[in-house]
Amino acid sequence: MRTVAVALVDDMPLFELAIAAEVFGPSRTDLADPWYELRFCAEKPETRTEFGFRQHASHGLETLKDADTVLVPALPYACVQTGQPIPAHLVDAIQEAAAHGARIVSLCTGAFALAAAGLLDGRRAATHWMYAATLAMLHPRVQVDASVLYLDDGQVLTSAGRSAGIDLCLHVVRSDLGAHVANEVARRMVLPAHRGGGQAQYVSATVPDTDDAGLGPVLHWATRHLDQPLTVEQLARRAGVSPRTFVRRFHEATGTTPLQWLLDQRVLRARSLLESTDLPVGLIGERSGLGSAANLRRHFTLRLGTAPTEYRRAFRG
Repeated sequence: MRTVAVALVDDMPLFELAIAAEVFGPSRTDLADPWYELRFCAEKPETRTEFGFRQHASHGLETLKDADTVLVPALPYACVQTGQPIPAHLVDAIQEAAAHGARIVSLCTGAFALAAAGLLDGRRAATHWMYAATLAMLHPRVQVDASVLYLDDGQVLTSAGRSAGIDLCLHVVRSDLGAHVANEVARRMVLPAHRGGGQAQYVSATVPDTDDAGLGPVLHWATRHLDQPLTVEQLARRAGVSPRTFVRRFHEATGTTPLQWLLDQRVLRARSLLESTDLPVGLIGERSGLGSAANLRRHFTLRLGTAPTEYRRAFRG
């Protein structure tokens, strides 16, 4: 049997748990026989999830090692927001399951538990973009990638935030049972079988806060003139400093270079225009300062992992 064991602890968010239940729980022997056997595993017979829902666990965490696939949903928010320790019994059970050869899958912030178990050291890993920097800080040996929807590194698989868990679970089905079965599961869930692009297209980018009184107004001025040619020398003059000093202060305040920041802001402007207008791609390239339609497509795809037309189709109201 293809056993999928879902590891539970108290106060887990409900959404990722529901993803695992929906993809692997219902018997779909008309698509593949045998189908998956879904097991809920916890330290005690019943766990309390987010919003007070309760989930019965028919197996203990020590049985994770007997499963073909171990799935770790998102962790309690306190574990990633306030530094509350990840339950040691969960980490120990994950380590033992991995040692017994189980495939380990995390959804959203479940990656923090895999990192605590040492399974992500030296690997690329995904998690929710809001917590990617925290994961990288706590576990510097993990190569955190905040741009992708999910990553498959053989025995260990990780997904980005929230609905990206659906993408990863469908990928698991696709890997196990083939594209036809995964596509049919997606249709029954009224979902696309595969989403183009990555997590970056869902990240909000704004002008960074800065305590530098001379730099802040320059950044806001630049965002109002993105359709015009802008140079470091021009921005430095507005800040009343030399280009070298401006670049140094800019990096201290934003963590990037002026030209890279301008390019990111222009892509952000293009995103806004794609979402809110019917302007052709060529004109959006001009108004965002990216130039031609070809130049817009190149930079947009490099940064967001999806083409401007696909982005508009997904986000245009």
